[in-house]
Amino acid sequence: MDPASQLEALRALLAEILPRNRFVAQRLGDFGKLRDLADFTSRVPFTTKADLAADQAAHPPYGSNLTFPVAAYTRFCQTSGTTARPLAILDTNESWQWLLRNWRLRYTAAGVAPGARVYFAFSFGPFLGFWTAFEAAAQHGCLCLPGGGQSSAARVRAIIEHRAEVLLCTPTYALRLAEVAREEGIDLHASSVRTIIVAGEPGGSIPQVRARIRDAWNGAHVVDHYGLTEVGPVAYENPVREGVLHVVEESYFAEIIEPGGTQPVPEGGIGELVLTPLGRSAWPLLRYRTGDLVKWSRDADGLALEGGIIGRADDMVVVRGVNIYPSAVDAVVRTIAEVGEYRVEVSHRGEMTELALQIESSDDTAAARLTRALTAAFTLRIPVVRIAAGTLPRFEMKARRWVRNT
Repeated sequence: MDPASQLEALRALLAEILPRNRFVAQRLGDFGKLRDLADFTSRVPFTTKADLAADQAAHPPYGSNLTFPVAAYTRFCQTSGTTARPLAILDTNESWQWLLRNWRLRYTAAGVAPGARVYFAFSFGPFLGFWTAFEAAAQHGCLCLPGGGQSSAARVRAIIEHRAEVLLCTPTYALRLAEVAREEGIDLHASSVRTIIVAGEPGGSIPQVRARIRDAWNGAHVVDHYGLTEVGPVAYENPVREGVLHVVEESYFAEIIEPGGTQPVPEGGIGELVLTPLGRSAWPLLRYRTGDLVKWSRDADGLALEGGIIGRADDMVVVRGVNIYPSAVDAVVRTIAEVGEYRVEVSHRGEMTELALQIESSDDTAAARLTRALTAAFTLRIPVVRIAAGTLPRFEMKARRWVRNT
């Protein structure tokens, strides 16, 4: 989307929400006419999750970020609450359909045709991504197979029995389903899955993780996707450029700024992704700081996020002067095929931060091999200990492998 079109979309959004939305009006005041995109970024303040949480605490239960009366809203969802109290979010039918249109772009880009059998390996719950993915697939003309409430073993059997061709889940859970299939003696060569769309964590754009998933699922094509409950489906993988996500600029005005700062990051740099949805006027967000780190560039298809989501700004740890992201550790771990589940323990010795890994593996050489691989990757010695199989937790949704010991 060209800058002139984005400017017009922002003007239309502000014209709709400023007279009706108390949250936005109090933050922007007598805003007047929006002159250009630079005017938008200089005059409109950032919005953070803390801002939204404070507003909902002051105006329970839904806050004042509502452009219409509550009776006009038809959908409720909430954030996961992994870093703070969950945010309650409402959508009208119109804003919900806007979200679904964005999701359908993912299916088209992934080559999912109408009539395809799509299995949704998640519990649904109050999370936006689950419901929008499901309903968008139904609108796309797919046969939608929900896996809510089933055990992992039951889900694997259902995937095979119903000849699902497309699987949706987190990268971690794609590997977990393959692990369960081995435990249950289920041959995944009987699976019809040819495409796996993953989201919820960075693994979908990490080559080593993609390779593990592809190998476990008979060479299925792994497609990454990025979205947030707060803003909706944001970016999808271009099939021509594996491991690169493209922002839907027709739907989002995106900025990349210094992590923890306010200034833009030049092309090729790593920064925090800031998003303004252009079509979700019922629950608008202006310059929302996602906390997600990306390396950005521009190509023929627009704004590209190379390597997908690198990690979160608050997840990075500094170990003896080396910046380490969880996604970078995951990439190294997945080079050792014999390592199953793992956990990273973050501890502190005085002012020093230290890492240590626990791994599950049937190979008694895996720990030593992984130690060498981590040393080669980070020029640090990170101790690795092998523990009994089945000791570590398994994850259906976002993996929580990093444990911080205080």
